[in-house]
Amino acid sequence: MHAASGSSKSFAKGAKKAGDELWVARYLLDRLTESYGCYIEYHPKPVKGDWNGSGMHANFSDGRMRDEGGEELFTKICEEFGKNIKKHMDVYGEYNDQRLTGLHETQSIDQFSYGVSDRGASIRIPVTVPEDGWVGRLEDRRPASNGDPYKIGAVIISTTKASYK
Repeated sequence: MHAASGSSKSFAKGAKKAGDELWVARYLLDRLTESYGCYIEYHPKPVKGDWNGSGMHANFSDGRMRDEGGEELFTKICEEFGKNIKKHMDVYGEYNDQRLTGLHETQSIDQFSYGVSDRGASIRIPVTVPEDGWVGRLEDRRPASNGDPYKIGAVIISTTKASYK
């Protein structure tokens, strides 16, 4: 899911489109596999065991992140996400606790962390962000593969906007 747009005011335009495209892709995949007697399992941990599970990482940005940027801005956004763990986990998909264990490049479901190029963090700041002068996007690594992209996009947008206040 990439929620990018021309300005911070129209942030949600990309999120809705990404959600639409994900639902269409799921529908097509389900219909295709159905004709072969198979099905797609969207559970974030469809097979129990020692592995990371199935996530739906959300890459997001808005005009302010891409144009204005700055380490302080990115830190404020990440800190705001850290204040809202439950709000996000409530919509990031069912059974996500089975995936977000703190092992296998995941953070624990009840904790929050962020870092540059940190694949084990809740939010990974791509290495290109500081390399490009602290402009770009963030990657929320917590959404589960069975999450509703509209709800995920909405909570990401509201938390990002709250960080600007």
